[in-house]
Amino acid sequence: MTNPSASPSRSERFEAEALVHLGPLYRTALRLTGNDADAQDLVQETVLRAFRFFDSFEPGTNCRAWLFRILMNTFVNEYRKRVRGPQQVDLDETTMGTLESRADQAIVSLPATPEEVVSAGMLDGDLKEGLRALPPEFRAAVLLCDVEEFSYKEIAEMTQVPVGTVMSRIHRGRRALREFLLRRRRAKPVRALSAGA
Repeated sequence: MTNPSASPSRSERFEAEALVHLGPLYRTALRLTGNDADAQDLVQETVLRAFRFFDSFEPGTNCRAWLFRILMNTFVNEYRKRVRGPQQVDLDETTMGTLESRADQAIVSLPATPEEVVSAGMLDGDLKEGLRALPPEFRAAVLLCDVEEFSYKEIAEMTQVPVGTVMSRIHRGRRALREFLLRRRRAKPVRALSAGA
């Protein structure tokens, strides 16, 4: 007969498998919500939901992807409903570097003057603003792919949409971000000339 105390409790299994992912969950929540308080609330709600439904998690599968799916669903269901102004997204240097290189790769194929390319310093604020301007589904897909480096399949599982939809959201998000940055790059020299006149 098996000793029930020999197998780990539900709480112990949850702690061992799920709570080790709190750091990545918080970083993504912060990028999605734009502020610490909302990010903490989002992670807390995610962990509560994950614990509540931990019996539905299949041991041996990707717990990180399962948690991110809950995070994304919670974000879309709760935070998108709020009627708010533009969200502030505070991106760390690593995130900025990753996104800047992706944006630069997309922009390289477009006509630009050497001066515009050299003035990459303007990307920092403009990139943050461009990300804030994206619809939540596009922003989430771009961040999960380009920053968190999840595969299309993993993102599809997390967001519970087909892989083709994920690919479309990433493509449209990158394109919208590229167009936003291009408009900014074209407008900045004009502003500089106007300010100097």
